[in-house]
Amino acid sequence: MGESVQMNHHVVQSPGTQKKNAFLSITCKLAKTWVTTTIVVFVFFIIIMGASLCWMDMLVVRGGRIQVIPFATRNTTDIPKAQLKIPLNCTANQTVSQTCPSNYPTKLELSDLEAESCPDYFRWIHRDLDTWQKTGITRETLERARPVTHFRLVIKGGKVYVEQYDKAFQTRDVLTIWGILQLLRLYPGLVPDLELLFMCHDRPAIWKRDYEGVNATWPPPPLFHYCGHRDAFDIVFPDWSFWGWPELNIKAWNKLSEAIEEGNKRVKWKDRVPYAYWKGNPRVSPSRKDLMRCNFSDKYDPMVHLYAQDWGREIAQGFKDSKLEDQCSHRYKIYIEGVAWSVSEKYVLACDSTALLVKPEFHDFFIRGMMPKQHYWPIRPYGKCGDIKFAVEWGNNNTGQAEDVGKRGSAFIQKNLEMKYVYDYMLYVLQGYAKLLKLEVEVPENAKEVCSETMACPVNGGALRECMDDSLVMSPSDKAPCLMPPPYEEDELKVFLERKESAEREVENWANEYWETQNKASTK
Repeated sequence: MGESVQMNHHVVQSPGTQKKNAFLSITCKLAKTWVTTTIVVFVFFIIIMGASLCWMDMLVVRGGRIQVIPFATRNTTDIPKAQLKIPLNCTANQTVSQTCPSNYPTKLELSDLEAESCPDYFRWIHRDLDTWQKTGITRETLERARPVTHFRLVIKGGKVYVEQYDKAFQTRDVLTIWGILQLLRLYPGLVPDLELLFMCHDRPAIWKRDYEGVNATWPPPPLFHYCGHRDAFDIVFPDWSFWGWPELNIKAWNKLSEAIEEGNKRVKWKDRVPYAYWKGNPRVSPSRKDLMRCNFSDKYDPMVHLYAQDWGREIAQGFKDSKLEDQCSHRYKIYIEGVAWSVSEKYVLACDSTALLVKPEFHDFFIRGMMPKQHYWPIRPYGKCGDIKFAVEWGNNNTGQAEDVGKRGSAFIQKNLEMKYVYDYMLYVLQGYAKLLKLEVEVPENAKEVCSETMACPVNGGALRECMDDSLVMSPSDKAPCLMPPPYEEDELKVFLERKESAEREVENWANEYWETQNKASTK
């Protein structure tokens, strides 16, 4: 007989079934009680563990290994916190001269937990300073650069002093000093005491030829400058335009790079004008004048579109035709030097149009990390018209590869030339330079203390004040500087330079073969 029978549509359970169900009921109640107790204990354990983080050591993974950071030595930047703000503190009464605030942060403990490696072009800092590694820099050595200097800059105890010797063209000196002040706001306490001399002209001033021979005075004087040359000793430093170029209505780089990035999105590469484009002042160098003749030959026209920039007219018209973010409409953009290197280099490369670089004679601080045929297309200084014509022909017949060159160059600039890296580069140059000094840092009698307030507050509006406001560092960094890479070993550098030369030769051979074929066809 079964355990239960159906009677009048109801189930009647047997005595054995009733005992079994009672047992299951008791078991379920005990299980629920056990689960509830377990959850309570687990929650309590989590609360205790959370509270214990206030004093327990922190376990982190760094470089593939687990490390312990004791609470006693753990930096406050490891714990999220409200970021310190340091806005301009301008004196309300304009009749009272502006002074520097006394409450600037003077020290910042930074964690390297999130630090990343610096871009490879930082490795050239070691090379730029190597001249003085054996001898150091004495007072006598430093002062020999004085005749070609625009200003002396002294950093002592976190304060900045400037002694002006000569006025630079436009606001080059003003914005260079402004940039160094922003570095100290970003990394308070990390810039050591030092004295340096800065020159703001286009071309280097300390040439190697003047320090050769048995009667030469050695070492050469250290001079900070915007560009370098293989035959010069000038120490390369970021140029003023990273903080803006108000005379030409060019924004600070942190703003302009974003605007150019947006401009890149307006027209897809394949839909752009399939020619090479350049716009600038051709009167500043023979090389640029030579470039302009490419505009007027039936042999090359209309493969290149070249425009002489009339800055006087642009100023009168409010710069309506010179916005750099609007100049990424051609597939190819040309970079060519002016008096020396040109600040336009970063603007050309930031466009994801394929950059055609007429081989530079001078170098700024970042171009040394870029590779021909990978980030840009090399053009020979002599015979440039033919090389540009070939580059356009090759690119229009190999659109995928040409577009990739443009995009890799633009990505390099957008990623490796963001302002934090510019400041990191400045920091490491100054730290390395300060280690070489064998002199007591002194504030000259005629030097004036400068800070963001003394420079910006007296400037009532206008393009210069806009550049300062746009580039003002509002808070100390919440990230450590990037990790400085080691110097190039001799063999390593040799391989790197040979790669560059090999890429240039390959492109030259392609161009030569192209024109040989064209010339043979034209003689038939």
